[in-house]
Amino acid sequence: MGPRVYIHEFIDIRGHNRARYLQHMTANWVPIGRRERAQSCFGVWAVVGSTGRWPQVVNLWEYDGWDALGRNFDVELRGGGLQDPSLAEWWAAAADLRSGGFDRILVAPDWSPSVSDHEASGATNAAGYLHELIACAPGASGEVLDAVRDAAVPGYRVRGLALVGAFRRAMTDDDEVVAIWSFGDWESWAEFERTDAAASWRRGCGPLIVGRERILLADAPLSPLRLGRQPDESDRRPLNDCRATER
Repeated sequence: MGPRVYIHEFIDIRGHNRARYLQHMTANWVPIGRRERAQSCFGVWAVVGSTGRWPQVVNLWEYDGWDALGRNFDVELRGGGLQDPSLAEWWAAAADLRSGGFDRILVAPDWSPSVSDHEASGATNAAGYLHELIACAPGASGEVLDAVRDAAVPGYRVRGLALVGAFRRAMTDDDEVVAIWSFGDWESWAEFERTDAAASWRRGCGPLIVGRERILLADAPLSPLRLGRQPDESDRRPLNDCRATER
């Protein structure tokens, strides 16, 4: 089966449609993806706009390995328009909600939790999430992931942050790592930033880390990390009932 593989998406939202998109991406899509593509939803989040591009959403999809991801693309690219023709209605609705985005293929080390691990332990009950994008020297992503496991995980835990997932970016020069952390209250996050709690493990990596950016995320109402399960058809409701102020 090999390592777990993920699609990581930054999605730009049109206007005041973020709440509608979060519903469309979870309850309206996840049951289809699980049934037709053997794909699990790891998480769906809104970017906290004061820390990154807005309005924007982050999606993370989990596959059992490279073969499973290949089968997903085989299904997705059927049809003359290079889109799964069975999803014409879903795509038409999505087109009114989003304008584009940027995707990455990620690979998880075996010590990083899967979505089933998170579901088995219940919802995270997180107040928010810290999303780190770490630029590495070429070829260094594996060593940086080792440092995340050995130094960042225990160091962040002291500050009240727990690892949600750690990944290296595939299809590049092994030069990027993504790490996602949860925190139970905003005081913990503020203390983490105030004390620069990441400085110690980052210094330990020396020249292996060449850049680092972090943004904050908030769970979608139907994200598996909030529910403790995958969204299903029973969670569906009309998109016009989903309204929220964008920020």
